[in-house]
Amino acid sequence: MNAAPQQGYSPAEPAYRRVTVALFLAGMATFASIYSTQTLLPVLAHDFAITPTTAALSVSVTTICLGIALLFVGPLSDALGRVRLMQASLVATGITVLASSFVTDWAHMLLLRGVLGFAVAGLPAVATAYLREEIHHHWATAATGLYIGGTAIGGMAGRLLTGFLATVFDWRAAIGGIGVLALVSAVIVTLVLPRSRHFHATPLNPSALTANARRMLIDRGLVALYGIGFCAMGSFVATFNALSFRLASAPYSLTPATMSLLYLTYAVGSVASTYAGRLAARRGSRAVVPWALALQLAGVLLTLAAPLALVVVGVGLISVGFFAAHGVTSAWVSARASRKGPGTGFASGLYLFGYYLGSSVCGAIAGAAWSAGGWPWVVALASGVIAVGIGLSLFMRTVPVLPYPIDPQPPAH
Repeated sequence: MNAAPQQGYSPAEPAYRRVTVALFLAGMATFASIYSTQTLLPVLAHDFAITPTTAALSVSVTTICLGIALLFVGPLSDALGRVRLMQASLVATGITVLASSFVTDWAHMLLLRGVLGFAVAGLPAVATAYLREEIHHHWATAATGLYIGGTAIGGMAGRLLTGFLATVFDWRAAIGGIGVLALVSAVIVTLVLPRSRHFHATPLNPSALTANARRMLIDRGLVALYGIGFCAMGSFVATFNALSFRLASAPYSLTPATMSLLYLTYAVGSVASTYAGRLAARRGSRAVVPWALALQLAGVLLTLAAPLALVVVGVGLISVGFFAAHGVTSAWVSARASRKGPGTGFASGLYLFGYYLGSSVCGAIAGAAWSAGGWPWVVALASGVIAVGIGLSLFMRTVPVLPYPIDPQPPAH
């Protein structure tokens, strides 16, 4: 069951660069699509005459549908393969985002945002499992960090592009621009991403699915990692959802374009994710994740300061901590799951289900917290959630390692 890892691509090979470039672009397009409405929340609330809590549903509906879809897409990818599913996901994503730019009522917007959650599921459910299979195991965590960096850049580019287009044109042009970005990325990924070489299909039958689910749900280490994903993402989205309303209000009164510049901090998060992946390959994930989450907590607390400059620094720390923690933890899930037997895609799906459940639940609560008590209540919510994540990351230090039995230099997971 705990077979030794297969040889995969290493950084010296051109195929390694093709994999990392393609998944970087795919991650960028996917996460730009998911969060394309986040900077626009105040604008959408005004144009559709809805409350901040209702506007925030445009993000939460997408992420909860994504989380549900991941429970099915993960096992489906274990049976049918990785690459075609990722390609189809990107095409469906672009079409759905473009369609949402034409809606005229909020109900249809939420419907399409829900469809988007199902459309985008094919990439995050598959990407880390694909990397674990196709990249040499000594480099898989670093490659995953680069992919997560692409998601960070996607989040940043999506918000910058929507903020600029919404200010120059309107929110419809802003969302439509993200749809075009996703379709262009789909073409590039189709041309560049190598086919799977080490994928072994798991039969899509009830007994195999039940066995996979049991393996990936009874391991206390994996369950704790799923919880870390919930907490890191829940705190992150809660902060950024409410931040849009805070910065649009006095004394800041920022326009969407100016507000979107704050998301340049995602570039720092992208670098941090890549560096954290490399650091985890040397020092072990157990050493990296608690410190990354602690940085995220420090950033949340710093945003209590009134000066905009300190808020920006706080957001930068949040981005560094979050993307570093997420990059390492997602690779950690795939690594640990691969040592439990078949069902790595299912484990990735479970992790991301927890991750997006955190986004949906905490993101929605953040709107209510902002309306009820302003920014201090948002900080209390985000800080409490991330503190639980830190506790889970420290608990992981007590969970036994599952090494490859004949790996002479296994990475410490």
